[in-house]
Amino acid sequence: MPRKAERRLKLSRQLISMSWNPRNLYQLDCKKRLFTLKQKTLFQHMWKAKRDTRGYHDANITEKQWLRMFNPQLPTYNVKLGNRPNHPNAASLMYACMERRLDFIVFRSHFASSIWMARQLVVHGKVKVNGKELPYPSHKVKDGDVISVDPESVVTLKKPENGSKELEFTPQQYQQPWMFIPDYLEVNYNTCSVVFLREPMTRPTVTEVPSPYPPDFHALSFEFYLRRGRNRK
Repeated sequence: MPRKAERRLKLSRQLISMSWNPRNLYQLDCKKRLFTLKQKTLFQHMWKAKRDTRGYHDANITEKQWLRMFNPQLPTYNVKLGNRPNHPNAASLMYACMERRLDFIVFRSHFASSIWMARQLVVHGKVKVNGKELPYPSHKVKDGDVISVDPESVVTLKKPENGSKELEFTPQQYQQPWMFIPDYLEVNYNTCSVVFLREPMTRPTVTEVPSPYPPDFHALSFEFYLRRGRNRK
């Protein structure tokens, strides 16, 4: 595991990361109590939401880089569908632009056990976009792009002991809570490839951007960056 990943998975940091590490399961259980209203101001709640959501949607980018990516205008399509009151807060899509990154897609497709491992696969030339090798983890794909991964580099595929050339699926420990596929991805495990279909969106009771935090928690984080952007002008 990279040293940077080890630091971010420390229990003392109390952050959930994009990793199958068992420490994340402990952190997930601890995060059931997101809000402790005792002696906390609105700004403190916003700062905590910013810290926790950025800790999960990190992908090795700095705060300065994220501020350049932050878009104060959230997508509004499908938000008022049927005028239903149970539609998730649109702020849950504030990190939707990150889901186009190569390292994010490799991790979401279960080809890597962490976002850091996904980044290494991309940098080492194990990932191709439309048949072309792109060693750039921050590369953002377009709708319809096909991302393929070298089968021998997939974390859940191992060479059998009998010497056969066919790789065998070998489940990893603690991967079960992360074994879901977002609706904007179409994964083919037979060819170790994935198609990016479209931008993530929200639907009644559902937000497509995977996150361990509820949409209202993202709304606090969004408000933090929104106020920060106003103060910089």
